Amino acid sequence: MFIGHYALAFASKKAAPKTSLGWLVLGVSFLDLLWPLCLLLGLEHVAPRPGAPPFLRLDFISYPWTHSLLMALVWSLLVGGVYLALKKDSRGALVIGLCVLSHWVLDWATHLPDMPLWPHGPEVGLGLWKSTAATLAVESLMFIAGLAIYARATRAKNGKGRWAFIAFAAFLLIAYFGATFGPPPADMSALAWSALLCWLFPVWAWWFDKNREAV
Repeated sequence: MFIGHYALAFASKKAAPKTSLGWLVLGVSFLDLLWPLCLLLGLEHVAPRPGAPPFLRLDFISYPWTHSLLMALVWSLLVGGVYLALKKDSRGALVIGLCVLSHWVLDWATHLPDMPLWPHGPEVGLGLWKSTAATLAVESLMFIAGLAIYARATRAKNGKGRWAFIAFAAFLLIAYFGATFGPPPADMSALAWSALLCWLFPVWAWWFDKNREAV
């Protein structure tokens, strides 16, 4: 799942209006932000799956430190705790922690049974990705709903708050459909390096969100 995670970040602004969307985006994407680092360090492993349907073109051989349920719980406590220490905002810390944990839950729904319960433990997954049409429908509806909730919970204070928000949403959609229907990645190292660019997304979200206000 990709835009489905960001949909939850947008929707979470309603639950934590004082919390920057940048932090919420960091929360929902944190496991995927750590993943390319673990790939480059050789701690986790992925391989191409030639000829597979669009959402199954990667074989997630091993990702115990970023995508096991136990570690997702650890990361959720860590990220939420850091936010609490910095901002002294318990509500925001709770929502951010849940955002981190939500990543595992949504991936469990979409992945094949390759999501470990703990590092190198039993693997689970409901396999929504086996149906391209169903995956597109579910994620698109989630994204539309998330955008709508955020747009109703906040309003732009200036042009940056309006157009940078629209540009961010458009960029996510283009990236999503490009990755889905574009050529499959052949070089896993290049995939990992390109995935590191996603660290810019929380910064982008923080920037336009500070130019919006809760309503």
